[in-house]
Amino acid sequence: MGRFNTRGLARLRGALQAHIDKGRIPGAVVLLAGAGEVEMFEALGLQDPQADATMKSDAIFRIYSMTKPLVSLAALMLAEEGALALGDPVSRYLPEFELGKLRVAIEEDGRIARTEPARREITVHDLLRHTSGLTYEFLGANAVQCAYEAVDITDTSRSNREFCKVLAALPLQDQPGSCWQYSRATDVLGAVVEVAAGQTLGRWLAGRIFEPLGMRDTAFSVPQAHWGRLAEPFATDPDSGKPVTMLDPRAVPAFESGGGGLMSTAGDYLRFLQLMRNRGSCDGVRIASRKTIEWMTADHLGAILPKGELLLPGYGFGLGVAVRTHTGLAPQPGSVGQYFWSGIGGTSFFVDPAEDIFAMLLTQAPNQRIFFRNLFRHLVYAALD
Repeated sequence: MGRFNTRGLARLRGALQAHIDKGRIPGAVVLLAGAGEVEMFEALGLQDPQADATMKSDAIFRIYSMTKPLVSLAALMLAEEGALALGDPVSRYLPEFELGKLRVAIEEDGRIARTEPARREITVHDLLRHTSGLTYEFLGANAVQCAYEAVDITDTSRSNREFCKVLAALPLQDQPGSCWQYSRATDVLGAVVEVAAGQTLGRWLAGRIFEPLGMRDTAFSVPQAHWGRLAEPFATDPDSGKPVTMLDPRAVPAFESGGGGLMSTAGDYLRFLQLMRNRGSCDGVRIASRKTIEWMTADHLGAILPKGELLLPGYGFGLGVAVRTHTGLAPQPGSVGQYFWSGIGGTSFFVDPAEDIFAMLLTQAPNQRIFFRNLFRHLVYAALD
């Protein structure tokens, strides 16, 4: 079991502050816990660089893809209740994804030359582990990704179901189950949750996860009374010099993106990480079984190979989180069984059950996110006795 030492924590704090002083990121909130006890919870730098406002520990961040583990847990809770099963075809809930309608793109010379039928249904399991055949438009500029852009797949004026109908009309990038490809799958999963639960995604998450855990500031938008707590990026990216564009937390979207739409705070997400560390319960409130959390954080890829470079060597993927399968291979320290995910806006977390630690870094710096995610992980492990 790991414990943090004061020298290592001071080094972590100093390294982040040095980057803030150099104008690499506006500010950050840092949280580390060992054996279930918070050992570091600090706010550094600026919360809003345009207003010269100091970072506060209760700042509200766009957490983007750190939404995915929460929505994945929602689906697993519904599976516990018998409302859905991971082996179910997605078409049982969303008929627009029926097998006869699914086509897979064959690309030639940068365009979709033709399509072929999908060989099998997309399952709920595929959505959770990103083996659905879908993709993400920001990962590249192949023909399918350009097709996503052409229909403005990020349009937040569509409902979750309307989003699915637009997406299902486009060809898949890969055959379902053939490879791991990070994608819009968790957005589709959010729509599956809505059908299975009979409620909007936001309402179900609030009633079954956020309220029981005391996650008071986690939602798909931020009420006006709390706009002053929003963490903001630099107006101009320090590396590219281009304007920085992020989600508008003040607008209430019709599209409640299960893959990346939530706003949250370090204090709120701490409650979720405590639940994960405790395998389904937090402060006496149990919302999922121990075996469900163990299942969620196990590797579900096996021999299925990842596409692209997003999933690092030494990692597989569970149900909403990346899972470390080897102590070596990866370019960062960690234990077998460690799991993590991050958000494109600059937020990240990891849980290491072997060391009984978890850590979280929240900032709003999209183009610097990978550097700081890797730096943070190195600094956290370097602070362990």
